[in-house]
Amino acid sequence: MTALRDRVLRRPSGWALAIGGVLVATFLLRIWGVKQGLPYAFNADENAHFVPKAISLFGHGYNPHYFVNPPGYTYVLHGVFAIWFGGRDGVARTYAANPTEVFVVARVTAALAGTLAVWLLYLAGTRLFDRRVGLLAAALFGVSFLPVFYSHLALNDVPTLAPVCLSLFGAAGVLRFGRWSDYAVAGAGLGLAAGFKYTGGIVILPLLGATAAQFLAAGGRRPALRGLALAGGAAVLAFLIANPYALLSFAEFKDGLNHQTTVADDAIGKLGLTEDNGVLYYLWTFTWGLGFVPAIAALASIARLWRDEQRLVWVLVPAPLLFLLFMGSQTRFFGRWLMPVFPMVCLLAAYAMLELADAGGRRRPALRPTFVALAAILVCGQGIVASLHNCIVLSRPDTRNTTREWMVANIPPKTKIVVEPVVPDAWAADIGHPVAGGASNGNRWNKFSTSRENKDPVTGQVVAGAGGILNIEDYEKSLTPELIDLYEAKGFCWVVTGSTQRGRAEVEKDVVPNALRYYAELERRGTVMHRDSPYAKGKGPVRFNFDWSFDYYPLAYARPGPLMTVYRLHGGRCAG
Repeated sequence: MTALRDRVLRRPSGWALAIGGVLVATFLLRIWGVKQGLPYAFNADENAHFVPKAISLFGHGYNPHYFVNPPGYTYVLHGVFAIWFGGRDGVARTYAANPTEVFVVARVTAALAGTLAVWLLYLAGTRLFDRRVGLLAAALFGVSFLPVFYSHLALNDVPTLAPVCLSLFGAAGVLRFGRWSDYAVAGAGLGLAAGFKYTGGIVILPLLGATAAQFLAAGGRRPALRGLALAGGAAVLAFLIANPYALLSFAEFKDGLNHQTTVADDAIGKLGLTEDNGVLYYLWTFTWGLGFVPAIAALASIARLWRDEQRLVWVLVPAPLLFLLFMGSQTRFFGRWLMPVFPMVCLLAAYAMLELADAGGRRRPALRPTFVALAAILVCGQGIVASLHNCIVLSRPDTRNTTREWMVANIPPKTKIVVEPVVPDAWAADIGHPVAGGASNGNRWNKFSTSRENKDPVTGQVVAGAGGILNIEDYEKSLTPELIDLYEAKGFCWVVTGSTQRGRAEVEKDVVPNALRYYAELERRGTVMHRDSPYAKGKGPVRFNFDWSFDYYPLAYARPGPLMTVYRLHGGRCAG
């Protein structure tokens, strides 16, 4: 009893306080600005996938009938909603009347999962190297731009990192101890990672590397094979827990998986791609999503690690390299898709920087603490600056919301408007927004919509609109200058544009020349009545890019959202 009392009352160690501080900072960075954009979810994936599907499970049972993304995070949100809102009726009422609250709960859940991933990476780094490397890797992971930014959205990218790091922790145990429990943990993390995001399955490579090291050790063949079988069983079981209908509704699962594969490797319709080489794109992504110094340090660490302990090379290096080659071979690429290998790269970068600090410390022992502090600043500095800037940006009003506020004040209800697909359908409605005379659940304005029967009388072409059949890429392809005549003929006198839509055309001028002529005609025949810029005074614009136009990494941004412009037409029925 005395020993137990002493253990309970013992002061926390310096290491415990340090990782505790890292975790607090990690979580605060992930929830600062968590309400950005709300009550509208402007990220198309966030608006369409996990939150609505988690709510729909209350109505039709646990088969999501959707496997383009695995449902692990959807099930987590479903459970959180059941507890937080009291079940189906509570979450349905809240989502209808105040969607902000529902999305905040979902985003905080993602932020908590991201913070858990940082702690698990610390544990993995401590096992693979020591507590210094584990702590520095966790700090780097905690402040890196991409994990911080995507913790602000209810998507599965950041929650996937927690089981990835869990599997990495188990693989570290396999390498160091070879116990049955380590194989089970590594396998369970692998299965859960794939059950949250299919590409999370890349964490199988650290497990295989650690198992190979055990296999090649004296007398290790049979235990390694048995351990690998145990890990495989744990992975399958964990995957089915996160995605049970992969087995129970195999045909639907197969169709969803095939669709995901086709979409990821299909550039048709993805207007606005600014790079042709995926490998180069992802190498560039490392330089800002993680940082220049960490990226260079991770690469430099391979030679040093090969000299110090070759087994660690086989655990940590194959996953980032093969993932880079595989993802870079696709025809679509986005920075967030690279995140499943960030934990391994953070460990490699932390190891290299501390080795460099130790080399300086051996020459100047008195300056060893200074060298270590300098290494930490160098490896984490870029991420700290980028993440703090981004959190400040996200905490400010979105340009799409301030534009809507101006329109509410200046454009009467039921006015006919044209809105580019830079906002969700609810943006033009009064759902959850009190108006004069009480709350309304109808459209505030009449939007120009897409219809296969709605053709330009001059060109005979299907015209573009804010929703319906045409998606955000097809919209630009359907634009022609003659549409302005159609707008005026039908009385759609207000036209709202956003730079994230127009930018697609501007970076691929040869593909959609008619769209550029459309914008020129709009500027010639329309008067700019309102403009909301996301850029700081004297800065911008940022050239269109599928990452920097949506995650606000460049320091030119002062607010989230695209450059929004509201035009008033004056011809035809709009005259006077």
